[in-house]
Amino acid sequence: MRQVGDYGRLGHAEVVQMTIPEPMLKDFATRYFNLFVKYDLPGITIVDRADPQDKGPEYRSLLGLPGGIHSSSFPIIKDAAKEVLGDSWKLVEGQGNEPDTLLKKTIYVMDSEKFPFHVAEMYHQFHNDFQSPPYGKEYNHLRDTFRERGVISETGCPEGMI
Repeated sequence: MRQVGDYGRLGHAEVVQMTIPEPMLKDFATRYFNLFVKYDLPGITIVDRADPQDKGPEYRSLLGLPGGIHSSSFPIIKDAAKEVLGDSWKLVEGQGNEPDTLLKKTIYVMDSEKFPFHVAEMYHQFHNDFQSPPYGKEYNHLRDTFRERGVISETGCPEGMI
């Protein structure tokens, strides 16, 4: 077997880990849901994630909360989703290993205590998004700074893009 990370086969998804202070959760959730992009196509308008070229379960839309949909913070998240995306979007309890959400108007809410965050390969740390404008060299250089300080390190996952 080739030494290639296959997130889809592992049931993993590409995510970032953040700690949001409770008083900022509504603002953060609103900002998160506003990252979904409006695509005006002939005869149809679609709102979905910003990277529709990436397909597969590893790119499904999800967010994690301690307790998942049973978290005391979930109503704040749910209200922000409805406010930004409307009634047609569903926040669904994540069970692990879900399919892609592209064009499904679905966001899986994972219990982050049951499905903990795992740090990805070094090349995934602090790189530019492929669809957005570059984040800037100051951001990109955080990888080297954090590596030198021991904040991030090699994970044992195969490095590089397929």
